[in-house]
Amino acid sequence: MARTLFARLLVLLGLAGLLGCNPAANQASPHPDLPREAVETIALIQQGGPFPYRKDGTVFQNRERLLPQKPRGFYREYTVKTPGARDRGARRIVTGGDPPEVYYYTSDHYRSFRQIEPRP
Repeated sequence: MARTLFARLLVLLGLAGLLGCNPAANQASPHPDLPREAVETIALIQQGGPFPYRKDGTVFQNRERLLPQKPRGFYREYTVKTPGARDRGARRIVTGGDPPEVYYYTSDHYRSFRQIEPRP
């Protein structure tokens, strides 16, 4: 009896998730102004990886000089996956400091940045 009830509950929960009725999935994103993939990248940065791209975590040199001037090695870049892209795409998170004390997001491959506040 208990197994049957448990099995039915699992089926109902699975159907609710497929139909978009999952209450956890409907909670507000901690970063409503960022794409979901950027939020995932921030989480990877905060947990120390593993990162999906070889260049993730490498030094960002700020050649565009759009970020505040800091010593070489202060900034690190991380790829934000772009659905459908065959390469790394144009989206990145750039962090400053070790551990990161400042985060920036670019959706246009370093042509513009905006500072973001990571939330745990």
